[in-house]
Amino acid sequence: MQELIDRLVKEANLTPEQAKQSIEIIAAFVKEKFPMLGGAVNQIFKAAK
Repeated sequence: MQELIDRLVKEANLTPEQAKQSIEIIAAFVKEKFPMLGGAVNQIFKAAK
């Protein structure tokens, strides 16, 4: 997950905190819109917490 945070920092000019928050928001959105993917999303994004 750190790789994604680093990429957001570099390419989107976000702070590490902003990048982490962005990932958390996206994960929550995906789980809300596609509840059947909740477990997979938790596994994919668990390192971002």
